[in-house]
Amino acid sequence: MRYTGSKLKLSRKLGADIGFITPGSKSFERMMNKLNIKPGQHGRKRKRYSEYGLQLLEKQKLRYMFLLNEKQLSTYFKKAIRVEGNTAKILAQMLEKRLDNVVYRLGFVPTRTAARQLVNHKHITVNGSVVNIASYQVKVGDVIGFSNEKIQNVEYVKQSLENQDYTLPAWLQRDGNKGKVAQEPDESDISQIVNLRMVVDYYSR
Repeated sequence: MRYTGSKLKLSRKLGADIGFITPGSKSFERMMNKLNIKPGQHGRKRKRYSEYGLQLLEKQKLRYMFLLNEKQLSTYFKKAIRVEGNTAKILAQMLEKRLDNVVYRLGFVPTRTAARQLVNHKHITVNGSVVNIASYQVKVGDVIGFSNEKIQNVEYVKQSLENQDYTLPAWLQRDGNKGKVAQEPDESDISQIVNLRMVVDYYSR
């Protein structure tokens, strides 16, 4: 089920910026100032988590980060363990290669929520063809762009495209309003926020 509650409270509960709030906005500044304070009038003390509790917390971070429900994330994990190699890395690659995430990582929009909306509303193309499935798995060499020029003039899209401070992940390339998947992603960007090993341990119980 899609989360419809307070984005600020959820970020504070998870203790991490999971990309829900537009960077540079007043809401983002307020979130960063309160990130280490639990939700509530005065902020409750952070409780000590058991090992299971820590694993659950990391799993929840990953789930909300990519706007997934429990069944979807569990399905990604089941696919990842069937592939030979490091399960945490493979899981990260599958999530990173979701089309809505790639649109977000390319800096086309300020949040993953906005990226998913663009994809769902048929505003995004892959190799020149419109794709409106957020979970679509891009491949190395794929070119991602906009389906029409009008959407590029929407204020939040225009501001994102003109943002000179945005840092592009090493596995992506961008030239103006088009992006390309240059190589397979790794887990480095996710690992800054989520302990993927704990997520693997959670599902491996």
